[in-house]
Amino acid sequence: MNTLFNGVDKNMFRLINNCTLVKDAWDILRTTHEGTSKVKMLKLQLISTKFENLKMNDDESIQDLHMKILDIANVSGALGEKMTKEKLVRKILRSLPKRFDMKVTAIEKAQDVKNMKVEELIGSLQTLEMTTSDKSEKKNKGIAFVSNTSDDQTEGDLKTDEEISEAIVMVLTRTNQSTNYG
Repeated sequence: MNTLFNGVDKNMFRLINNCTLVKDAWDILRTTHEGTSKVKMLKLQLISTKFENLKMNDDESIQDLHMKILDIANVSGALGEKMTKEKLVRKILRSLPKRFDMKVTAIEKAQDVKNMKVEELIGSLQTLEMTTSDKSEKKNKGIAFVSNTSDDQTEGDLKTDEEISEAIVMVLTRTNQSTNYG
């Protein structure tokens, strides 16, 4: 009893202060921290529902999804229901948006999902995510030009047109150089 009394804070001590048997004190502490078996079952049901409804949004990263799934798995494990690595891997594969469909199919065909580690899957998906985001950034780069047109072109306007043409050539040359080096 002395060990229990010394190991709890003042509020918990007040709950078990009148207990004479260690088992009685332990039961009070367990119920206080974990709740009754009904509360525990309700928490497990809620976390299971959250797990089943989990989907990765288009604006989320693989790392965000991984953290959400780990949080749910940790809470579930703390409540006494440990999730298998196969269940976690399958959930991750089901939770991915359409842009990962080809990768999911390739993983399911090429590898044994039953023996796959969660970290291995996350690493593979992060590689794909980095590759696709890098390609989309390159696609989105562009050059915008402003056009000034008028019915009366003068000799001064021709000079301006030549300057614009030279600027375009310089921009294109620099773009090609950076593409070749980067």
